[in-house]
Amino acid sequence: MRVGVLTGGGDCPGLNAAIRAIVRKGVQECGFEFVGVRDGWRGALEGAIVPLDIPAVRGILPRGGTILGSSRTNPLGSEDGVARVRETLAAYEVDALIAIGGEDTLGVAAALADEGIDVVGVPKTIDNDVTGTDYTFGFDTAVNIATEAIDRLHTTAESHTRTLVVEVMGRHAGWIALHSGIAGGANVILIPEQPFDLDQVCEWVRDRFKIRYAPIVVVAEGAVPKAGQMVVKDSSLDEFGHVRLSGIGEWLAREIADRTGKEARTTVLGHIQRGGTPSAFDRWLATRFGLRAVDAVCERDFGTMVALRGAEVVRVPLSEVTGGTKGVDPALYAEFGVFFG
Repeated sequence: MRVGVLTGGGDCPGLNAAIRAIVRKGVQECGFEFVGVRDGWRGALEGAIVPLDIPAVRGILPRGGTILGSSRTNPLGSEDGVARVRETLAAYEVDALIAIGGEDTLGVAAALADEGIDVVGVPKTIDNDVTGTDYTFGFDTAVNIATEAIDRLHTTAESHTRTLVVEVMGRHAGWIALHSGIAGGANVILIPEQPFDLDQVCEWVRDRFKIRYAPIVVVAEGAVPKAGQMVVKDSSLDEFGHVRLSGIGEWLAREIADRTGKEARTTVLGHIQRGGTPSAFDRWLATRFGLRAVDAVCERDFGTMVALRGAEVVRVPLSEVTGGTKGVDPALYAEFGVFFG
């Protein structure tokens, strides 16, 4: 069997670990031959296929990014997209496809499965917002990076007695903000799932200054004030129709400074959260996902996605994991309210 592997959507730490596990097990235990699809679904549309064997995956375990490249190309955006993907797979005699990605990449995989293409999904994203799995790989590394940044910002905030607003990624899910904010000892954490009261935020900031401590405010890029509009730098959309987020941190810092009379600055972590070497947990999880994805192909259990449930890696139908994003439970967010202010 010849199996194709692609990594779609945004890059994240752990992708190379997953590719390595897939190829090592597929070749050594199943006798598969592998090819890599370059730059996500773009390569599937354009026929950008490269050989992928064990020598190609040696030494890539600790590397960030993806040796196959990635893109946010959406083959479902054109009338002949599915046909072009099918033609590419047929031209290179690819019998099955392992698609590694987040909700958009997996959404395309689910649509292709409905069209009769043999595909298995592997969930990755720093946002941790894929339904059906407790965790995605890439998330732990992003949280660790954000937490380290918050730790460093505490000292400079105290030195200058100013508010520091830290904007983290996550799109419309607040997992990175909540985990890194709690781990980093932030005084305010704002997430997309809970529209925030700006007056309450400023009150928490004032309370912090009363005890001569400078506040740290962690805000997810998709957070919005109550009865307000999402704050973004521009209104352009990507190929999947998503607005390009970022801008809430700068707006929030200006509002806090104006309302409290205390200086406020913003740090936008941005793509720093995606880059660099993956954490030990992300390497471990990506490796397990890769191994189990090969099992699914070997057993011809297509139209499924591997997922972490507790300590076990299981399979779930792709059709069940592409209907929306996994957000932070309000009860979980409320659990940490004692640390605000």
